[in-house]
Amino acid sequence: MNDNEERPVTIITGRVWKRKGGKPEGVHVMLVAPDDDSAVRRALESLAAEGYAEAELDQIGDMEGEPDDEPHLSAFQGALEGEVSIVTFEVPL
Repeated sequence: MNDNEERPVTIITGRVWKRKGGKPEGVHVMLVAPDDDSAVRRALESLAAEGYAEAELDQIGDMEGEPDDEPHLSAFQGALEGEVSIVTFEVPL
């Protein structure tokens, strides 16, 4: 990929905790980064800045097109604009 091509939006999935030993939340982090290592580092920094004490990241990949539904559509748009977008949701225990 050369520098003139748009980079795809990367999505990272996993779980986060506001406090150690607390209730987990599912997380999808969307961002644009030059490589996977940079994406993971920026995701972890952003999660820490949002007050998450712990994170377990499971998968990373490139999005294949724009999502259909909110809040992922807004998160995708934010990622295209240079933001690190974080979507959290309840996970079954």
